[in-house]
Amino acid sequence: MEIYDTEEEQVAAIKRWWKENGSSTIAGIVVGIVGILGWDFWQSYNVDKANQASALYEELQKSGDKDNLDSVEKITERLTTNYKSTAYADFATLQLVKVKVQQGDLDAAKSLLEQLVKGAGSSEIKHVARLRLIKLLIATDQNEQGLQLIAEVNQASSEGFNASYNELKGDLYVALDRLGEARTAYQSALREGAQSPLLQFKLDDITSAEIINTAS
Repeated sequence: MEIYDTEEEQVAAIKRWWKENGSSTIAGIVVGIVGILGWDFWQSYNVDKANQASALYEELQKSGDKDNLDSVEKITERLTTNYKSTAYADFATLQLVKVKVQQGDLDAAKSLLEQLVKGAGSSEIKHVARLRLIKLLIATDQNEQGLQLIAEVNQASSEGFNASYNELKGDLYVALDRLGEARTAYQSALREGAQSPLLQFKLDDITSAEIINTAS
């Protein structure tokens, strides 16, 4: 930084700086003001959008409670088309899955869950969708496919869901009559803090079955 001996030199230096940089400074200030106003507008827009999506989702839940499949499908389509960037779009798809299962359309439910596993906006929703998809696979006797889904889970991002995955892994192994592996999976679920009241019963049932098999 230059050091000036007199006030006149300082004033002259300021004048020279302003002549060289004044226009760009004004432009920068204007851009800054526009940027602030633009950011405020963007925030307001996002809040309005979220409120609209929330209202639609409440309407969807009411339709779901009444088993109004046609209404659920239409509202879900609106949410996934117009509010795809919000979590409500994914929640709506999960609600539609529930209705599809109730209607017995398991193929459609499976397809929707597969879409969420691949493209949901958050890892949490992806895990929820994957867990529900595995349960659907168990119900339709596609147990090997269920095990493959669990094997594909990224352990680094599944904290909080590991107990559920291990319990479902145990269910899949039981369905495949692989009781030793099922017992190990259930024990892992217990260590992970699984809260299912049926889990201990499942584990005891496997032990009883193994004792009977050994005795025979």
